[in-house]
Amino acid sequence: MKIKNIQKVAGRMNIGDPFIFGAYHYDLYPEGNGKFGPKASLEGHNLGNDFDNNLPWRMYHGRSIPGFPFHPHRGFEIITIVEEGYADHFDSKGSKGRYGEGDVQLMSAGSGVLHGEMFPLIHEDKPNHLRLFQIWMNLPAASKMTEPQYKMLWHEQIPIAKPTGDVRIKVILGEYEGVKSLGSLPYSWAKDPNHRVGVALITIDAGASYTIKASSASLNRFLFYYEGNAAIKIEEQSIDAGYLLDLQGGEDIVIKNITNGDAKLLLLEGEPINEPVAAYGPFVMNTEQELEESFREYRRTQFGGWPWGQEEAALVHAKDAGRFASYHFGKEIDKP
Repeated sequence: MKIKNIQKVAGRMNIGDPFIFGAYHYDLYPEGNGKFGPKASLEGHNLGNDFDNNLPWRMYHGRSIPGFPFHPHRGFEIITIVEEGYADHFDSKGSKGRYGEGDVQLMSAGSGVLHGEMFPLIHEDKPNHLRLFQIWMNLPAASKMTEPQYKMLWHEQIPIAKPTGDVRIKVILGEYEGVKSLGSLPYSWAKDPNHRVGVALITIDAGASYTIKASSASLNRFLFYYEGNAAIKIEEQSIDAGYLLDLQGGEDIVIKNITNGDAKLLLLEGEPINEPVAAYGPFVMNTEQELEESFREYRRTQFGGWPWGQEEAALVHAKDAGRFASYHFGKEIDKP
């Protein structure tokens, strides 16, 4: 069977080695209130821990602004894709920025970092819809205690493969149809092409088809049909939007869009790291002892502490800040 498993996604994606965790956020935020929060009642939201998928939008761990106020990570890499809306980033290594509308952030937590990611509702005269994927990709043991890294992939620069006129592949990591990505972080599992790591967004026009080519039998491959107006066919099986497939890596996979609109899919694939995993909350290590040591070190050092303000309002940028990345406390600035 080319399709090993099918599951409905309700926020969290059940993916596997080399990936640790995957989340899909799609929030129909209303107009902003002028303070980056929603111009709407917060009644019914569990402020500080709001993950109710029955609601049209969530505050997550934010209390006045949606998002995730600063928190620690260690031992893995985070790939954040913001297809709609904006995210404001701050971290304890002196980096900050705003990205969105198709941008991608790569961040390796390495030996330990604090970061905050908030979703500012910038528009006060129209809705602020947010569509975001966050993928945690493990680091091998040899790279877990490396220096944290942060890199932006601006959407204007991300390569697009066009195998046909009705198929477009946004190549975030890896190589598809002869088109290579902009490259990974220095210590990423994706750095070595033999690991066959690929992350891509695939858009297939109505009536068109695309074949994901066979790679290797040991490859783990996951495909998420996240947006479309009807079922599509994958290996002649009807798949509704909102479903994730675990696929054979050594087989060609045929996707047919039989709807009357675009079908949009997220593809994740890579060779497994095949190392023991000890994970709890924000830390991913190889042994329980390393995990315990990580928590002890965080309690002792706070991974260097938090250099920015403590309030949610201090974790977002000015309304007119635009898209940018700032490194080393402003010593280096990157813009699209």
